[in-house]
Amino acid sequence: MKKIILSGLLAGVAMLAVGFGAGYGLMAIFPKLAAEYANTALFRPWSDPIMSLYFAHPFALGFILAWIWNKVKGVIGGAGWAARGARFGLAYWAVSIPGMIISYASFPLSLVMVVTWSVSILLQALAAGLILAAINR
Repeated sequence: MKKIILSGLLAGVAMLAVGFGAGYGLMAIFPKLAAEYANTALFRPWSDPIMSLYFAHPFALGFILAWIWNKVKGVIGGAGWAARGARFGLAYWAVSIPGMIISYASFPLSLVMVVTWSVSILLQALAAGLILAAINR
């Protein structure tokens, strides 16, 4: 249980850091994204206290992924812990793709925004997978 809590916490920290880094990096590449995020008809402003849940999300996900990793780590193939962690991250990312499709289909979001979310999720998933595999082999 301690390994699940520790690895979940570290995965959460990594996902939060990678998410912010990817977000700022992708907004630098696609400057129009900042204007989309500022659209209060779609997104809450950062001044809204509910936005603090944005910081809780990667930790909740980190604990859930740590628990799942603990259940499936024996069936994920790969040469070494890094390959197994990357495969786990890729599997989680693949599961997120239908959510990206439905977000694009049901909200007035640009395709660029949805693709950048998917890229960010991929980077976060890989970081989490590598951490989980390294700590809880």
